[in-house]
Amino acid sequence: MRAADEAARVPTEQAAAKLAAQHKLSARERVDLLLDEGSFVEDGRLAHALEPGYPADGVVTGRGLVDGRAVLVVANDPSVKAGSWGARTAEKMVRVTEVALRDELPVFWLIDSAGARITEQVDIFPGRRGAGRIFRNQVALSGRVPQVCCLFGPSAAGGAYIPSFCDVVIMVEQNASMYLGSPRMAEMVVGERVSLAEMGGARMHAEVSGCGDQLAVDDADAIAQAREWFSYFPRCWREEPPVQEPVPPSRRLTDDTVPVEESRGYDIRTVVDGVLDADSFFEVKPLFAPELVVGLGLLDGHPVGVVANQPAVKGGVLFVDSADKAARFIWLCDAFNIPLLFLADVPGFMIGSAVERQGIIRHGAKMVTAVAEATVPKISVVVRKAYGAGLYAMCGPGFDPDACLALPTARIAVMGPEAAVNAVYANRINALTDETERTALVADLRAAYEADIDVLRLAADLVIDAVVEPADLRTELVARFAAAATRERRFTERRHGVPPV
Repeated sequence: MRAADEAARVPTEQAAAKLAAQHKLSARERVDLLLDEGSFVEDGRLAHALEPGYPADGVVTGRGLVDGRAVLVVANDPSVKAGSWGARTAEKMVRVTEVALRDELPVFWLIDSAGARITEQVDIFPGRRGAGRIFRNQVALSGRVPQVCCLFGPSAAGGAYIPSFCDVVIMVEQNASMYLGSPRMAEMVVGERVSLAEMGGARMHAEVSGCGDQLAVDDADAIAQAREWFSYFPRCWREEPPVQEPVPPSRRLTDDTVPVEESRGYDIRTVVDGVLDADSFFEVKPLFAPELVVGLGLLDGHPVGVVANQPAVKGGVLFVDSADKAARFIWLCDAFNIPLLFLADVPGFMIGSAVERQGIIRHGAKMVTAVAEATVPKISVVVRKAYGAGLYAMCGPGFDPDACLALPTARIAVMGPEAAVNAVYANRINALTDETERTALVADLRAAYEADIDVLRLAADLVIDAVVEPADLRTELVARFAAAATRERRFTERRHGVPPV
């Protein structure tokens, strides 16, 4: 028994050498890095102990503390049959999810697995306590407790669904991969020749598919990011996020922070840095759909979720991917009681046949659905412009924000002045043959349109709640979020909505 226990604790020399060559930590080293020192209580270490070569059946499970808060851990052991799943592997993971449901504890998934063992498929695949039960329980846990995935190696075939049901997926570049079918299988079945990196590599998922949220340089970096991400979240949906010591922002917003000219790009993160506590912004999916910036931060020590258009990338126009990125992030924050701050500088949703074929209408509707359903405190700031349905997607006045604020140079309209004048008065403008007259007419029409959407006019008509100077924006937001803390969290009575997907 002692020998079996020791075999489960320590990889063989050969396995340890292989991990070192791959620049990987062992499963228990990963667990030790994640959890507070001395807090881990392991379950099922003697699983599959009667047969040599299967210590703990390739998975380390148990509970411990992260910054003093109780969590559950599932860590594949890549030194045991490449971290593959057997019957007892699945049973151990099912048990963790059952405890998570019963006790409402967060789950950290430390994934490095070649997938199910085909030789044990009858025991692991189809039954009531087989692999499917893991995914079913993950769905039941969604929105109840945070689920965090660190992906250190492969997550193959059906096992790839574990990351997909998690709230954040942190992938170690060079080592991590995620795919339903391997490159070899793709060549055999569909005749496609593709590399592992192209099929399911970390950077592909972080930039293209959106299945990966963050990239990490190594195992330790992935675990550090996981701990940082978790620091913004409560233990479960019934609790409030943890409050930290407030610090001033890293920069001061001035009248020059946001260019007045709509055609000039700038980095919206400068505004984020001028509002949030210094060094507190944790950007989510930074490489995916970068025309929209989303992330977690602290405002006077209190966690908030930020949804901000990025004028430096594609003018901040909303595309299919950016709508998906926003919707999921908004649902996540709303599930775990994290207030939402919208920073709008948006010309609207992208138009054209390409995006129409991609279904931009339903994807845009998905984002609008998430904004409408969110019952956490919500504040929208029109930083420079909010045109068309972009206003709706960024929590405009019709979507029950606790406040809709604007900087002095902000504009809200169906479309920008130039586009509006051309759309409405094209025939009248084209009828003039004299260039001087035409130029003067366009200038007059544009001036009239701009007067119609002037920010003071919008405030006078109660479209927006306040015009705030840049230097005062942080103070205004702190006060308004504090005032919104008692907000009623009910949206509508039903089983669930049927959102566009």
